[in-house]
Amino acid sequence: MKKKQPIIYTFIDSQNLNLGVRSMGWKLDFKKFRLYLKNKYHVQKAFLFIGHVVGNEALYEKLKTYGYLLVFKPTLEIYKNNKEKIKGNVDAELVLHTMIEKEHFNKAIIVSGDGDFHCLIEYLLYKKKLEKVMVPTKHYSGLLRKFNRNNFILRIDLLRSSLEHKKKTGIRGRSKP
Repeated sequence: MKKKQPIIYTFIDSQNLNLGVRSMGWKLDFKKFRLYLKNKYHVQKAFLFIGHVVGNEALYEKLKTYGYLLVFKPTLEIYKNNKEKIKGNVDAELVLHTMIEKEHFNKAIIVSGDGDFHCLIEYLLYKKKLEKVMVPTKHYSGLLRKFNRNNFILRIDLLRSSLEHKKKTGIRGRSKP
């Protein structure tokens, strides 16, 4: 008899993920990442928590076609030293949606290196619902380090070769001799 696959959901802090890999000098291919989650962990639903910025509608539609369920946070425009910074902290939304969905999944993957998720991760571990904590780089919160003892931490930067967004060269097919 074949063992039934657990239902796995992923909850992604898009800002933490995006800024984390970019700090290492590369760009994440969100389509490859969604396929990785599906193929490696059989993730049924991938919730992507993202600040809503007017003008990014094409990006949001593309992310939906990759299979992400987008959860938007209103953003604030903050000006510091005459530079605009857009702020859209998604922590509360990610925790709330994980708790709303908890009866619908067997295991959860949290994608963030932010220590603000410590209590959520501890709760999921206590309830035996934690699959992984995927952190963007080796520079993640010390509050999450204890979860590495049980091999729950997976560093996304170590998956760069398979998840990096490659720039298109514009050359297609074989060149003629």
